[in-house]
Amino acid sequence: MFLDPDLTDAQLAELVARFYANVRQDPLIGGLFESAVADWPAHLEKITAFWSSVMLGAGRYHGSPMLTHLRHAGEITPEMFTRWLALWGETTESLFPPPVAARLQHKAARIADSLHLGLQFYADKSRKAIS
Repeated sequence: MFLDPDLTDAQLAELVARFYANVRQDPLIGGLFESAVADWPAHLEKITAFWSSVMLGAGRYHGSPMLTHLRHAGEITPEMFTRWLALWGETTESLFPPPVAARLQHKAARIADSLHLGLQFYADKSRKAIS
């Protein structure tokens, strides 16, 4: 468990709200998020619980990020992961001191790598099943 004493739930909620406000306006990834998320307040609450669990050990998040992203596997490109991380970096740097922003960015990069590899694995597996 990665507990960060320099973060609070309220800060993570603000981060998530600002980040997804930027995401929704982004020309590369905004459309995908707008089509995938039907209830933004519920989504922001769920993602805040995710980050609270990841960074504070809160244990509030109960879900499967991989399964959620698999629903959109054919739409998500490597460039989208890169853009997501760039927006995350900009948002964390605007809200936190450099050491805290760096920890959030590091964790996000690890999560993005895991999701990207998982999506590739399932895509390769699906292609093999079809052929």
